[in-house]
Amino acid sequence: MGLLRDFFNQTRKPAGFLGKVMISGMNRGHAKMADWGMRHLPRIEAEQIADLGCGGGRNAGELLRRYPAAHLTAVDYSPLSVAKAREYNQKQIEEGRCRVIRGDVSELSLDPETFDLATAFETIYFWPGLERCFEQVARVLRPGGIFLIVNECDGMDAAGRHFEKIIDGMRCYTPEEIQADLMRAGFSKIKVTHHPSKPWIVLIAKK
Repeated sequence: MGLLRDFFNQTRKPAGFLGKVMISGMNRGHAKMADWGMRHLPRIEAEQIADLGCGGGRNAGELLRRYPAAHLTAVDYSPLSVAKAREYNQKQIEEGRCRVIRGDVSELSLDPETFDLATAFETIYFWPGLERCFEQVARVLRPGGIFLIVNECDGMDAAGRHFEKIIDGMRCYTPEEIQADLMRAGFSKIKVTHHPSKPWIVLIAKK
């Protein structure tokens, strides 16, 4: 159980060999859920995108594919994730469409009112205080900007509650809890969608 616990704890901040295995697994294993979440985005002309908690970079690459005129900044606080995301999106980086930086979502080193779209896939479970982090997201979004949150756990499913017990610092929030913190952080027009057969949730909030 010790090794298994160590492996699952790599979801928070991947490092070392186990972290490399976890990142590869997340890129593959979360693809369907992430794409389901992206399908709920409204039609927008996104020129600047921030993918927060980018992990191995797969979702950043998909966003660049969906928005061919956009430039994307991917942020993660794991040096290993930053390296993997750069490797995954090397072509887009060379083309000048993508940059991947190390950063803390509670203190984003991004210019204010810069981004049309911010995304967070399977990551807010580990953010250090949702309201403060959401305030940082609101700060870097332009007026009318969109914030997309996609979670595999809805805060009520048995699997999510199980992983909370074995992954340090993890918390699975309910849609109502997320929505309340978004509103306190200055977001409005929040739409919540629940997958019809899975505990997946997507929230779309407008600044």
